[in-house]
Amino acid sequence: MANEYRWPRAPKRPALEPKTAYLIASGDQRESANSAGWSTQAAMEAALATAFSANGWRLTRANPVDPTTGHGFISSQRMGLEVFKSIPVDAPLVVAEAVWQYSHHVLGGLVTHRGPVLTVGNFAPEWPGLVGLLGLNAGLTKAGRAYSSLWSIDCTDDWFLAGLREWIETGRVELDQSHVRNLPRLDASDEVRLGRALAEQLLADKALIGVFDEGCMGMFNAIIDDGLLNGIGIFKERLSQSALYAETLRVADGEAKQVGAWLVERGMRFHLGTDGDTELTADQLIWQYKLYIAALRIADDFGLDAFGIQYQQGLKDLLPASDLPEGLFNSTDRPPAMSRDGSRELYAGMAVPHFNEADEGAAIDALVTNRVWRAMGLLPDTTLHDVRWGEEYDGQYVWTYEISGAVPASHLGGYSNAEGWRQASVFFPAGGSTLNGVSKAGDVVLSRVFLADDCINADLFLGKVVELPTDESLRRKQITNPEWPIAHVVLEGVTRDQFMARHKANHVQLVYAPDESTALAALTTKAAMLDGLGINVSLVGKVGM
Repeated sequence: MANEYRWPRAPKRPALEPKTAYLIASGDQRESANSAGWSTQAAMEAALATAFSANGWRLTRANPVDPTTGHGFISSQRMGLEVFKSIPVDAPLVVAEAVWQYSHHVLGGLVTHRGPVLTVGNFAPEWPGLVGLLGLNAGLTKAGRAYSSLWSIDCTDDWFLAGLREWIETGRVELDQSHVRNLPRLDASDEVRLGRALAEQLLADKALIGVFDEGCMGMFNAIIDDGLLNGIGIFKERLSQSALYAETLRVADGEAKQVGAWLVERGMRFHLGTDGDTELTADQLIWQYKLYIAALRIADDFGLDAFGIQYQQGLKDLLPASDLPEGLFNSTDRPPAMSRDGSRELYAGMAVPHFNEADEGAAIDALVTNRVWRAMGLLPDTTLHDVRWGEEYDGQYVWTYEISGAVPASHLGGYSNAEGWRQASVFFPAGGSTLNGVSKAGDVVLSRVFLADDCINADLFLGKVVELPTDESLRRKQITNPEWPIAHVVLEGVTRDQFMARHKANHVQLVYAPDESTALAALTTKAAMLDGLGINVSLVGKVGM
C-alpha cells in the first residue's frame, strides 16, 4: 500500500519579467508611526519609480497599499515572509526606506532572495529614513547578505541617478571607501600601553552587561552573539522589562521627588502642562524618576557594568519614556539614587554606561570608552546618537545627530542648558520628558562597533561638534525632532557619501575630549584596547596615527 504522505508543494512564484524591479518597504511595529510616515514614503516611492522609468525599467510594489491600514509598509515578520512569496526569487529588489523600520520584518526574505538587492533611503530631515536605512544595512552586513545602497533627497541628483544606472546594468554599486584604513601597527607609547593594560584587565576580570528584552526594537544588527561577546570578556545578563516595571512600582513617591528636586535645583527646565495626552505632566516625571532609581537598583542587584533598556516596545504601553533616565545614567554628575534600605548611594560619582535601545554594539563601545576616559582622567560621559541627517552650512558639511530624548547634561554644558519636553505621542503614547538641548562645541571621538564577517569590528574617527547660529540650529531642530537633543557634527576627512558608504549602524557613539591632541591620544588608547581584545579596528577619515 502506497504511503499516504502529504507531500509539500513548492511555492508558486510569479515569473521573472524583463526590466522589472520589485519594491518593498520595511516599516515600524507601531501602527501610529506607519500611518504618520506613509505620505513621505509614498512620495519617495513615486520619485524612485520615475527614476527607474527614465532608464526604461518598471518598479512595481511587491504588496499593495492595505486599504485597512492605509499604508504599504511591511509591519511584521510574518507579513514579510508572506510578501516575499509574491516576489520572483531572482528579481532585482529595492528596499526603500523613508521612516524608521524594523529590519527583522524583511530579514527572512532578504537572506534567501537570489536577485540583486538595492537599499535606498531618503536623505531628508522630516522622517528618520536615513536612520532606518543605516540600521537595515548594518543588519544585512551582519547577516552576510550582499547588497548595494543609495540615498537621495528626491532621487533626481546626478550622483543618485548614476548609481541607479550602475545597479540596473550590473546589479551592484561601487562606493568610495578610500577614507577607511586598517589600524596600523601601534608603536609603543604610554597611550598604547594603557590601552593594552585595560584590555588585559577586561579579559581577566570580565564585565557584565544587562540587556532588558533583547532585540525588541527590531534591530538585528544590535544583537551580538554571546560567543563573540564572551571572547572579549563581556557577558550578558538577560533581564526582562517586566521586572523593571515591577521595580518601578516599588519606588516611593518621596524618593522620586528628590530626583526631580535635584534636577530643578541644578537649573533644568521642564515644559509642563495638564493634558497628559499631548503635554508633559508632573505625574509623567514622577514615573520617570522612579524608573531611574529602579534601573539602578536592578543594576546593583546583578553587579552590572553597563545596561540597556529597549523601552519603545513593551514599556511604552506602561510607563512614560525612559529617555530622561537614560541621559542621567550616562552622566557622572547625576541625582543620587539609594539602595532599597537607604544605606548606600548606588554607583556614587560614576557614569553608568547605558546603551540606548539595548544596542549591544553601543554597549561594547560605551563600556570601553568609559574605562579609557576614566583611566586617562577625562570625563567619561558618553552617548550614542542617531545619524539623523546633514546639510552643508557655510562651506562645510554639518551632520545633524539626534538621539531620542537623552544625552548627558555635560554634553549640553550642564543642566542649566537642559530642557524637558514631552516625547511625541506617535512613538511614546505615555509621554515622558526628554533631556533636550544643543550640544556644546568641542573636539569629539566618534566610533561604531558592529558585526561583519562573523567578527566584531570597530570604526574610530575624529570630529568636532560645532556651534551654529541660533536660527540655523533652531531650523535643524524644527525640521527633525525639536524635542530631542541635537549635536552639530563635522567629521574630519570624511565626505557625506563616504560616511554613508561605510557606516554600519543607525547609531554612532560620541564622547568629548578637552582638545584635539587629547582626542587623538584618547582615540589611540581606545584603539589599543579594542585591538588588545581581538576586535578588528579601522580608522576612518583624518586620524593621524
